[in-house]
Amino acid sequence: MSSDESWTTIIKPKTKLLLIDLKEIWQYRDLYTLFVKRDIVTQYKQTILGPVWFFVQPALTTIMYMVVFGGIAKISTDGLPQPMFYLAGIVCWHYFADCLTKTSTTFIVNQSIFGKVYFPRLIIPLSTVSSNLVRMGIQFLLFITVYIYFLLLKVDVAPNIYVLLIPVLILMLAGLALGFGILISSLTTKYRDLTILFTFFVQLWMYATPVIYPLSTMSPKMQKIMSLNPVTSIIETFKYGTMGVGTFNWTSLAYSFGFMLILLAIGIVVFNKVQRSFMDTV
Repeated sequence: MSSDESWTTIIKPKTKLLLIDLKEIWQYRDLYTLFVKRDIVTQYKQTILGPVWFFVQPALTTIMYMVVFGGIAKISTDGLPQPMFYLAGIVCWHYFADCLTKTSTTFIVNQSIFGKVYFPRLIIPLSTVSSNLVRMGIQFLLFITVYIYFLLLKVDVAPNIYVLLIPVLILMLAGLALGFGILISSLTTKYRDLTILFTFFVQLWMYATPVIYPLSTMSPKMQKIMSLNPVTSIIETFKYGTMGVGTFNWTSLAYSFGFMLILLAIGIVVFNKVQRSFMDTV
């Protein structure tokens, strides 16, 4: 190659497993945007209701919870109207679960793309987390609508200063989902049955999280056990900040934040290691 020639793109092997090349990801920001749009548009494309499903799904889920857990099981909602209480948990949990489920199949679902062209592999799970954020925003509007309705009915709810933590709580949910997701996606390249097992595990995980019941109804010992779940303090803080009920604890929230950071570090290490040779095993 002559001295006046130069490459526009140079692909180098990653020497550090914990390395995230933010500059490279920024260079592929247009591709990232396209993936986000793809996830949003294709999800309900060629459906009868289209984007209306963003509202229908949480609404139907709330009604089901009201009938089963509120009507039949008679589970307490801390004195709050059932629609408001269940929607608060559904908005947070659905975002976390959707991000977690979709990022956990990153390598398998996108193997045809990965095998044809190079781009930072981390863009796919990052775009999934971002596209689901749009869906969460739409569902949050439904929660706000129900919230205002019950405020007009003079229902005793007390939003407080902790409502300002909502952006941090969403960031923590995204971080936990991304960490768990890329870790599981790295393992499923070799062990496909983990995908089935993990999908079942996520369904059970919801019942170990105070989505359909308040943490305050449990014994102190059980509350400590439930607090080991990093999502517990996030959902409880969301309910406490928006409605004034729930169990808020700075220590539990700090634990969830630390858990997220450690999990992301482990997930990135495993992800970077697997992406070097995953096409040989996927």
